[in-house]
Amino acid sequence: MAWPDKLEEKTNEELLALYRTSGRLEVKQQLVLRYLYIVKTIASQMRNVYAGTLQMEDIINEGVIAIMKGIDRYDPERDNKFETFISRRIRGMIIDLVRKNDWMPRDFRKQVKIIEDTQVSLNRSLGHPPSDEEVADSLGMDIRKYRKLQRMSAMMNVLSLDMITDDEGEHQSMQLSNGDADSQPEKAFLRGESRQILAEAVNSLKEKEKMVISLYYVEELNMGQIARILNVSEPRISQIHSSAIRKLKTYMSSYM
Repeated sequence: MAWPDKLEEKTNEELLALYRTSGRLEVKQQLVLRYLYIVKTIASQMRNVYAGTLQMEDIINEGVIAIMKGIDRYDPERDNKFETFISRRIRGMIIDLVRKNDWMPRDFRKQVKIIEDTQVSLNRSLGHPPSDEEVADSLGMDIRKYRKLQRMSAMMNVLSLDMITDDEGEHQSMQLSNGDADSQPEKAFLRGESRQILAEAVNSLKEKEKMVISLYYVEELNMGQIARILNVSEPRISQIHSSAIRKLKTYMSSYM
């Protein structure tokens, strides 16, 4: 049977309908080309989510596969418009890829220690606090990766016991008196212990809670930006954030 060769003149909806009835590969390929812009748009919007872990080319390649699978599974009578349907799938795909690659590197604490030692060494040799570029260059590390590690380290400090427990003196026994706290071995030990327990606490969260914590404290996105990435309302993001903080408080209080 001969097929008409004017696919480029058909609308997206007509092509989807034609593919459902014919299963023609060339129709599917035409649809992938037309919807590829959605992958590129979402990949750009969510760049901060996967930067340092994945490349945009990886996202686009996986996005093409997601579109092809989505075309096969799309049901216009059950699902929304294909653009909405595939956008949700692509966002979910990116989040799954980030989750599989683990938002916190397994050797995170080791890398932070190396950075801190390098900062001290450069401070002594240069005679002034080193810039981000100087530290990254000394380590032979990409500046974006260096800054992401710094943000993750800052998150560990922000999400410390001082932040997620009540300010009612319940951990005052941990506060050390007199002298430079950072130079006291007890303080350094407790800080290291709380970081480790916090990392375990974050990993115990549900995937969406973990993602909100990561996007808010590590990637420094606001609630509105996170809502757009996860395709939910901003109040819902606030609820997820509050729930995650309560769980972190409970987890860490039981250990500390």
